[in-house]
Amino acid sequence: MSHQVTIQPSGHQFTVKPGETLLSAALNAGFSLPYGCRNGACGACKGKILAGAVDYGVFQEGALSQEDKAQGLALFCCAKAETDLVIEVKEVGAARDIPIRTLPCRIEKMEKLAEDVMALWLKLPSNERLQFLPGQYIDFLLKDGKRRSFSLANSPEEDALLELHIRHVPGGQFTDHVFGAMKVKDIMRISGPYGSFFLRESDKPAIFVAGGTGFAPIKSILAHAFHHEIDRQFVLYWGAKTLADLYQAAVPGQWQGTRKNFSFIPVLSEPDPADHWPGRAGFVHAAVLADFADLSGYEVYACGAPPMVAAAKRDFTARGLPEDAFFSDSFEFQAGS
Repeated sequence: MSHQVTIQPSGHQFTVKPGETLLSAALNAGFSLPYGCRNGACGACKGKILAGAVDYGVFQEGALSQEDKAQGLALFCCAKAETDLVIEVKEVGAARDIPIRTLPCRIEKMEKLAEDVMALWLKLPSNERLQFLPGQYIDFLLKDGKRRSFSLANSPEEDALLELHIRHVPGGQFTDHVFGAMKVKDIMRISGPYGSFFLRESDKPAIFVAGGTGFAPIKSILAHAFHHEIDRQFVLYWGAKTLADLYQAAVPGQWQGTRKNFSFIPVLSEPDPADHWPGRAGFVHAAVLADFADLSGYEVYACGAPPMVAAAKRDFTARGLPEDAFFSDSFEFQAGS
């Protein structure tokens, strides 16, 4: 049977189904608890059972000692409820609550999404998971000590592999390597998560503005929001040069067909005549301005090239958007990329 779990000190409550771990149930209910490996190896999800009984599950003794258990502690990634529970754990409320980690990873899959966009899927060691907020990014740690930053495109609910969308910068050391020499099973090191580009709690409708691979973190944010049935109104304006550059247009297209609270507006700046493009053309942020005479009641999340982000902030605030309602991730060019 299902059981009710109350989190202290927040007072939040969620239901855990038979066979479901406390961590999985909490995450599915929209409550972010700390975790690392999700398989009983690291101890990051350790919390206290204040009332009730649990099946501790299978875990490594180094992560939960007998002394820990005697003090009422359990690993929430393994523990399953046997009764209604009251647990004590500090919920993850913001990026500062998530530890920055350095981890090895393996290139599990590569797929060229467009002529200059490569998707990478990274696999962490079997006893590791990376906790992050949708919209955050990771760094590749290169052998020469340099770093290259890329946003996570997968949502936290789908974290078996980490998905990245990498645009080729011709002559860039790292992206030349990705498009030329990198292969499946290569071993890399990453660090993260980083960044403050994530969805804030609000009742305001949200406008997302993506330029090129700026779609990646927005994809993560929206997938997470839809997983948790957040009922705010969302609209995505995704700008690219040509139709081929809208490399995963089917994803927001499908969302638009199934979500009453979501609209997708693609915008091409240089449509190819061969595409016979019937849609919006020009600068992506200009399309927003054409549709919204007053932005005072909205939040805006913009991600892409610095000129687009800067123009959006300038023109949207002039249209009434409060400065504290504009959130952005500017893809600054990294020398040698």
